[in-house]
Amino acid sequence: MKKIKVLLVDDSAVVRQVLQAVLDQEPDIQVIGAASDPIFAMEKMTREWPDVIVLDVEMPRMDGITFLKKIMAEHPTPVVICSTLTEKGAETTMQALAAGAVEIITKPKVGLKSFLQESSNDLVAAVRAAAQANVRRQVRAAAPLPQVAVKLNADAILSAATAHSMAQTTERIVAIGTSTGGTQALEAVLTALPRVCPGIVIVQHMPEKFTALFAERLNGLCQIEVREAKNNDRVIPGLALIAPGGKHMLLKRSGAYYHVEVVDGPLVNRHRPSVDVLFRSVAKFAGKNATGIIMTGMGDDGARGLKEMLDAGAPTVAQDEATCVVFGMPKEAIKLGAAKKVVPLHEMHWAILGR
Repeated sequence: MKKIKVLLVDDSAVVRQVLQAVLDQEPDIQVIGAASDPIFAMEKMTREWPDVIVLDVEMPRMDGITFLKKIMAEHPTPVVICSTLTEKGAETTMQALAAGAVEIITKPKVGLKSFLQESSNDLVAAVRAAAQANVRRQVRAAAPLPQVAVKLNADAILSAATAHSMAQTTERIVAIGTSTGGTQALEAVLTALPRVCPGIVIVQHMPEKFTALFAERLNGLCQIEVREAKNNDRVIPGLALIAPGGKHMLLKRSGAYYHVEVVDGPLVNRHRPSVDVLFRSVAKFAGKNATGIIMTGMGDDGARGLKEMLDAGAPTVAQDEATCVVFGMPKEAIKLGAAKKVVPLHEMHWAILGR
């Protein structure tokens, strides 16, 4: 089995040791080096080039953003950002995602033991996702993803829609689910939308505290309004609501109006927020009044929920393989027969507009 070669770049010796200890336990991952800053990293990379770089963003001599831009310009390589859960760290991480990083993991909160217990699976999954990330728009073979825990489905949060979904109305809703590569994909899609468009609800797999800044960044780029969802927010035309990291988001209906519920709950498909949870709620409370869209990402979260939306009468769309960073979630939805249409990223805004 070919192993995923990983280079760790972080100025903290403790963080490097913790990350290496986690990754060294995996049979399909090999840490080929660790560097305290990008200058030392570049020296190591002249001898052996990694498949994935796990990169801190705040370091001496050269910051992670400058290094990331240099790598993407000269030798595009999947990069996982290792960031702190601070306001400053989150803001810098948004710049890294815009520059081409494909995943985020959060640094240990209080030492090795808690990290191994709380976040090691996230790190391993992020490295595996990055290893198949298509930074040159060329799909690579995926490493096998072991079963690390009981995998819950959307039943853990709400029951499925009945055969009697909402009657058709003039109020349309668009639900979007995405993961690895989704930050860039969402930017491409949402910036192409005019100010007048259907209300949009989005799940982007992302840690807590990052989604607010991500939404804020998109809001500054788009004609539509984009913000992190809060409980009971109305879903209205010209507004996109992004599920907050660490919470599930559900669509609900009160009379003639749609709103969202932001709730706690177990991981679904190992994610919180989960695309399946959002899509099921949309199938249940909007039915044929909604459009479901699944885009780039690793795994299968959203595939079954998209099928439930299709069964409830909603048009459903998957991003095509050629334009995905990781053709995982769309691929699973297509295999399940959940996607009525398959379109490239640059045409996705037309699906939102119903054209």
